[in-house]
Amino acid sequence: MDPANPVVRLCSEGMRAEAEGRPADARDLFQQAWETATDDYEACVAAHYLARHQPTPEDALHWNRECLARADRVGDERVRGFYTSLHLNLATAYRDLDRLEEARAHFERAAACLDDVPAGQYGDWNRFAIAEGLRSTGGPARRPADDLLADLLSRLCARRDLKALGLILPAYLGDLGTDDDRVRLATALHMVHAARWLPEEDQTALGRAITTLNAA
Repeated sequence: MDPANPVVRLCSEGMRAEAEGRPADARDLFQQAWETATDDYEACVAAHYLARHQPTPEDALHWNRECLARADRVGDERVRGFYTSLHLNLATAYRDLDRLEEARAHFERAAACLDDVPAGQYGDWNRFAIAEGLRSTGGPARRPADDLLADLLSRLCARRDLKALGLILPAYLGDLGTDDDRVRLATALHMVHAARWLPEEDQTALGRAITTLNAA
């Protein structure tokens, strides 16, 4: 996005106000951005931020739907990378209203757009939020190894075993239920198992989780 664009500049100022603990100022700046917008692209950007500062879930849903509609009207490369976030925000709004089928549909659409998000922390954040959203709305199905891994991860957290957690958690938290995700998780588990960092009891539990996951 062009930092010199007046709408982008107002939204940047609003984000700064958010970070400084001034939510009322942030909402005013995002409202100014909406009123300043002169085309669908600018309106899409402003609506995205306005949706974050609404008093009710219904209002948040309205602005998230407006944001998606404006992106669809733009329909070019400028908004291609927006869709993961747009569908994720819509899914969250529907979930807040207990409309779980609609929420799950948008979590799934967000997952389908993940390849358009650049790799890095922002992409990881989106993947983790989508995975958590899918689990909270009834999909994907739990893996047979999930209970074994949850118990093992609890022990690693209690022991602050940061090396093992650093390898396992990204694949575990970002598991969208696909075959590629299963392979990613299995690879992380194999790496920790091969390093033999864990006490014998945990090493054995990890081996059982790997066997169960590979058999799924």
